[in-house]
Amino acid sequence: MEEKKRIAIIGSTGSIGTQALEVIKENSKHFEAEVLVANSNADLLIKQALEFNPNAVVIADESQYGKVKTALSSTDIKVFTGNKAVEQIVEMETIDLVLAGIVGYAGLASTINAIKHKKPVALANKETLVVAGELVTRLARETP
Repeated sequence: MEEKKRIAIIGSTGSIGTQALEVIKENSKHFEAEVLVANSNADLLIKQALEFNPNAVVIADESQYGKVKTALSSTDIKVFTGNKAVEQIVEMETIDLVLAGIVGYAGLASTINAIKHKKPVALANKETLVVAGELVTRLARETP
């Protein structure tokens, strides 16, 4: 039996992220949510984390960290916060694929970092390519 693909969803509480989690749920033999990242929707991130039991979650909005940390304290889920954590979480060795679902410029740093760490990236936003398409595609070509 093949191993499940472990997915990091950057933007798990947005429309792309919630749809991706539905796909993971319906195909749980093949995929699992390894990391969930949200900007500020702590309530939905907590609900997703309790349902999908990822290895880690990141809430970018540092003012929401305490709420998420407390809500997940009875689990083994690691909780991180801040924009730097959003960028760095994609470095985890257990991630097989990064789904970049954050709209706008916010998703660029984590996408670039994922490419630098040789992670396959599924781009689900056009902004990354509009803002830095040349840089991102060059990096992807140059990274073995």
